[in-house]
Amino acid sequence: MRLLILFSLIVLASAIVHESRILWRPSKRMEMLRSGEWATYKKYLDRHRKMSPWQLQSLPQNVNDFADFEYLGNITIGTPDQSFIVVLDTGSANLWIPGPSCKANCDSKHKFDSSKSSTFVKNGQSWTIQYGSGAAAGVLGQDTVKIGATGESQLSIPKTTFGIANQISPDFKSDATDGIFGLAFTTLAVDGVVPPLINAIKQGILDQPLFSVFLEHRGTQTNVGGGVFTYGAVDTTNCGPVIGYQPLSSATYFQFKANRFRLGKYLNAKVVDVISDTGTSFLGGPSVVIDEMAKQAGATYDILGEAYIIDCDATPGPLGVTIGGHDYQIQHYNYIADVGDGTCVLTLFPMDFGGFGPTWILGDPFIRQYCNIYDLGNLRMGFAPSLQPEPKTSLKLGT
Repeated sequence: MRLLILFSLIVLASAIVHESRILWRPSKRMEMLRSGEWATYKKYLDRHRKMSPWQLQSLPQNVNDFADFEYLGNITIGTPDQSFIVVLDTGSANLWIPGPSCKANCDSKHKFDSSKSSTFVKNGQSWTIQYGSGAAAGVLGQDTVKIGATGESQLSIPKTTFGIANQISPDFKSDATDGIFGLAFTTLAVDGVVPPLINAIKQGILDQPLFSVFLEHRGTQTNVGGGVFTYGAVDTTNCGPVIGYQPLSSATYFQFKANRFRLGKYLNAKVVDVISDTGTSFLGGPSVVIDEMAKQAGATYDILGEAYIIDCDATPGPLGVTIGGHDYQIQHYNYIADVGDGTCVLTLFPMDFGGFGPTWILGDPFIRQYCNIYDLGNLRMGFAPSLQPEPKTSLKLGT
């Protein structure tokens, strides 16, 4: 019994909490809206997807279909460390980065060289991932993955299986990141590969089987700090007391129920499935609902830009979301974005899955207002108010 107690204490002592600061950069969509190139690019993208041999008839994950990857983190893989910049994405579940054999569309990427890592274990199984906004393919390998940059405090996750891409689609070519770090559940992962964070939980590395996300208001600056991902604990420095928890309705995405959406005089009181997704810069919902909310805010839809245009001086009321009996209010400075030249847009987009998939995506505007707690151990989401002050120039937020 004494040995058992001692072993338990050792396990508890070895569990850790890791905070990782993240970087923000403007999404491709917002950059192109500012330059007036989005409409032309969208036509090209649609045409390319129709011709692409990787385009599937049904996509397992459409949440990344809006060129809105923004929140970036540093990781290393191998021994010694090889450094990469990745998208921290709660809307997918696989980790992949390019390998040396990736030529097309990989010129600007950092590439993982397995021959230079003493801890690499060859797997060799092939994989292909089709996202809504691109695709990647390659082989699997196993190595030590560390969250955080070399020289900083890192969360080390040994024996992690990840993808080494030998080809990526043009959608990823101009993206500033090397790959994608999926944070969702194994059930969402291609080929059932255990995601890095799930692997950390299974190995007892984390203090608690959860992580929390705090996203900062960024102003019109680029390549600035974007917030903090806290692995193994609830962030009590940047986030207030937890308002409530909501059980997941599906442990694939971080999917749960919401039952009321309100803006101005418009109210939609229907129980729907929603997901929390750090990889989506906007709030996505049914086109009928989004159109009504846009009217209440005083915005009009621009067909060419595929965005709702609103007066930059407008201050519509909060966008309300009711989850588990709690009302969460997203203030206008979190759902209106300045895209330059005196033009502002609502960070809302219409999406209709036709009965398949979630009805709403609660992307970054919601997460900036409320810290999101992704409780994998208890299969629930938690929400806490962000403690950051209201921005002084409320609409100058980027996305």
